[in-house]
Amino acid sequence: MSGNRRKALLVSAALVGAMLMTACQDTDSGNAAKGSSPAPPAAGAATPPGSASNGAGTGTSTGGNQSGGGNSTGKDSAGKSSSGQTTTAGTGAGDNGSIGKCRTDDLKITAMDSTIGGDANGTVAVTFKNIGHNCTMSGFAGVDLETSQGPLSAKRTGQPADAFTLKSDKSVSFGINYPTNDSGGSGVRITGLKVTPPGETKSVTLRWPGAATLAVTDGSGSPINVGPIGSAGQGG
Repeated sequence: MSGNRRKALLVSAALVGAMLMTACQDTDSGNAAKGSSPAPPAAGAATPPGSASNGAGTGTSTGGNQSGGGNSTGKDSAGKSSSGQTTTAGTGAGDNGSIGKCRTDDLKITAMDSTIGGDANGTVAVTFKNIGHNCTMSGFAGVDLETSQGPLSAKRTGQPADAFTLKSDKSVSFGINYPTNDSGGSGVRITGLKVTPPGETKSVTLRWPGAATLAVTDGSGSPINVGPIGSAGQGG
């Protein structure tokens, strides 16, 4: 074989070998590409719409209404708390507060003759009826008789009443005790009865329902006695 022919055969063999090696490399690269998984998205990348794993867009938030200045206490527009119980505004110890004392304007005050036949002295019962809210009362009421010789204040006798609650539409009474006029003279004419509830300064003037006159006294003290609240019984 000539030298030129041998060179041509060697060149052809080298070219065929190079082509075979290139084909094998391409096949291995393709297989490697098919078996590999795509790289995860970079941190902070936006999640494509409809692919969120937490159900966004298909469910509702459980944290309460946060739009338009939502209620930060977890109550919905119906006044219910997150536990589902209805709440009432304005309740608690501060609204139903402590009970105040009974005021003159919240009492209906009446007087009636309660003298028992055969008694040496006369008795008038004064009644306070609560026409307002529940209130407290204690001690003595102020009592003055209006007479033809000027006002005559009653003297308090007995132990003062302990504080108690006079409920709305309930009543409590006390007694006024006075000497009857058995002297045969004209005596002191009584023209009215002035009553001031315990702890109050506002008074009411009532018609005197007892005897028309009192015996003239020697000026040694008031003959009129007033008992504590409740001393003449308590009614409904």
